[in-house]
Amino acid sequence: MVLALSGCSSWICSDTTAERGRADVRVQVVGTDGQPLGFTAAIVDWSLEPHPQVPSEGDQVHFRFRFDGVDEFSDPVVDACAVDSERVTLGCQTVSSSQAFGPADDPLTGDDWLAVEHPGQVDGVLLIPNDQSYARRTCEEDMKDGGGTHPPEPPGRGDQL
Repeated sequence: MVLALSGCSSWICSDTTAERGRADVRVQVVGTDGQPLGFTAAIVDWSLEPHPQVPSEGDQVHFRFRFDGVDEFSDPVVDACAVDSERVTLGCQTVSSSQAFGPADDPLTGDDWLAVEHPGQVDGVLLIPNDQSYARRTCEEDMKDGGGTHPPEPPGRGDQL
């Protein structure tokens, strides 16, 4: 006797990684499909100065950022990177629109710090437009419900943007 289930096929789970968008001072945030999500993120300004909580560690990169177009239901997350004059990353971290709770006259702004090994080499701070907020499960983690397109890997120190 042969038992067969009609209409069933084997699951084919596949993972892909979105292509990293071009970093800039002002970016349109894009989803894993590369399409704009309706938000913009921008570096407002940056400076080298000691962090007030650890001034003995010397200068760090203090930067202010702004998200436009977000609402209470969205929380885009992008990578912010300190770069040298050749756009080589000296340090990166993610920043979220939920961190933007600036003063009453500009509530869409926020600030953060980047610790870099050689602060004197910093030529600017750039944002990478890819939204990092959607952490879909991989096939390895969940063969049934995982898979699909994932945000690009965050840049590492020494990557060219």
